[in-house]
Amino acid sequence: MDKKHRRILFSTAYWIIGLFLIFGLPQLWLHIQTRQISYAEFKSMVRQGRVLEVRMSQNEVKGLMFSGPAKDLPAVREHLIQIKRKLSGGEIWGVSGTQTPSLQDLLNKLRATATQKNDIVLFAAVRVKDPKLVEDLDAHGVDYSGVKESMFGQFLWGTLLPIVFWVGLWFLLLKGMGRPGAGLLSIGKSKAKIAMEKDTGVSFEDVAGCDEAKDELEEVVEFMKRPQRYEKLGAKIPKGVLLLGPPGTGKTLLARALAGEAKVSFYSISGSEFVEMFVGVGAARVRDLFTQAKKNAPCIIFIDEIDAIGKFRGGVTPGGHEEREQTLNQLLVEMDGFEPNIGVIILAATNRPEVLDPALLRPGRFDRQVVLDAPDVQGREAILQVHGRNKPLAEDVDLKQIAMRTPGFSGADLANVMNEAALLAAREGMDRITQSILEDAVDKVLTGPERKSRRLGDRERRRVAYHEAGHALVAHESPDAPPVAKISIIPRGRAALGYTLQLPVEEQYLMTKTEILDKICVSLGGRCAEKLIFGEVSSGAQNDLEMATEMAKSMVCRFGMSDDVGPMALTRETSSFLKLQGMEQQKEPMSPELSAKVDKEISRILNEQETRATQILEKNRHHLERVAEKLLADEVMSAEEFNKIINGNGGN
Repeated sequence: MDKKHRRILFSTAYWIIGLFLIFGLPQLWLHIQTRQISYAEFKSMVRQGRVLEVRMSQNEVKGLMFSGPAKDLPAVREHLIQIKRKLSGGEIWGVSGTQTPSLQDLLNKLRATATQKNDIVLFAAVRVKDPKLVEDLDAHGVDYSGVKESMFGQFLWGTLLPIVFWVGLWFLLLKGMGRPGAGLLSIGKSKAKIAMEKDTGVSFEDVAGCDEAKDELEEVVEFMKRPQRYEKLGAKIPKGVLLLGPPGTGKTLLARALAGEAKVSFYSISGSEFVEMFVGVGAARVRDLFTQAKKNAPCIIFIDEIDAIGKFRGGVTPGGHEEREQTLNQLLVEMDGFEPNIGVIILAATNRPEVLDPALLRPGRFDRQVVLDAPDVQGREAILQVHGRNKPLAEDVDLKQIAMRTPGFSGADLANVMNEAALLAAREGMDRITQSILEDAVDKVLTGPERKSRRLGDRERRRVAYHEAGHALVAHESPDAPPVAKISIIPRGRAALGYTLQLPVEEQYLMTKTEILDKICVSLGGRCAEKLIFGEVSSGAQNDLEMATEMAKSMVCRFGMSDDVGPMALTRETSSFLKLQGMEQQKEPMSPELSAKVDKEISRILNEQETRATQILEKNRHHLERVAEKLLADEVMSAEEFNKIINGNGGN
């Protein structure tokens, strides 16, 4: 049944039910509650004193009467008088004192509070011409009133407003039928968003710094456009492509570019959208998603953050009935079950591949695993060019130099650099982005914004200057340490009172033992300079000590660079892509003797490098003082100014 016929069927059934509820149900309910009696019986009840309340219209007499034992009648009458007194004072249900309570209100209140509730009856009788009716009611103490029926009020409250409400609800439900996943009965429907090439606005030309990953996905697109080229050689299209990489490296951006290039149906959904609080919803959504995809094949399904449903099944819940595991089981069946998914390719992204279930990663499900790592210097330059297309750059801008200043930056970091540069240029009232503005943007992203409100006293400012000068001088005297690029004693970010920036001459992927020792020595240089000049250290070296200790631990426990401990791996990374500072690595069990030996070796490395840094500073104390005095005067020092002082060509 197509959408048009479903709408017609729904509207017909809706209005049949709606008209019955608007017109038929109130009358039916009133008819059920009202006892129809003759006028003679009504008069008899009046004479017996059983009629409690009467409302008279031109054609009908309605009221309340008591059919129980006569001995209970006075109590019921007294109870009714109290209720009417409260209702007239507006004490119950917020009824205004100017309104006359209806018979239905009186009946409900009597039945809710009186002990003889089943004996209180709402009656109706056809009125006949009876001149003595009022005299009889007065004689027997019956409270009565006339009713003038308002056609407008009846039409407004009984007909017009219910119809308006029903029409509004009809339009709302009918509109919801056109949206995927709308409506209460569609909770098991897939929430995937369908996108075509015109919807994303991103193509492979807008993605830089990950050429190998682009090549892998371009081949998938080519296979879908011209399958004969591959099928004649017996090749089969990959069932799944898994994008792996740290945050910010462009996994989602690459998926959007694939949607723009493929020119086929592209279903995009997050892994967290499968799992709900209701049991079985996740598996139902997986089935519905693949059903939709098969109908529109060839197509691509992109699942972002697949680790939300693809985590390793540990069997903690008895029977494996945990909702996330059932969702994963259904996904595994759909990807590689008995029914082949012809023309349906699964594209997924995660930065936590170590937690994924092995059944999800095996060939036949995710045939390709594409790693997107931090870009190299050429990739960073290409990314900067992409994000600088729509920005007015000055003639002096050298993006290659900016790329050299940003080792380890991801694509998101570089995009942030270009955006911060545009913001800084606008703040300064400039119409173009200059090289100095770009360098300031790099510093802001790297170390945080300048803290102009943080004013250091002369003593602390002097200590910070010698601290940073110590880092720089030890780095200059360490042959395998990266050269100094910039020194600053301007407070930045949350805690940094100054920083020394070192930049490698070329891209580096490995580190030797000598290079790590030099890095530890440089980290301790600031602390050693404070101790040498002021005779004591301060808390400003906290981060330096943490970095130095972590590197020494890695030398001993991960890299096997200790002759005393030997080639042993005593720790493992918990996540290859989420290397967060302060995140503890998984430790292998060690004996007390080995643990003591490891602690002793780490302490030895740190003490040796501290002694080495102190010796370098004592030997070059005159250079240390000149660099610190220059920093106190200018606050910022470039690599050229630093080298001039060290080589004896600069100073105050």
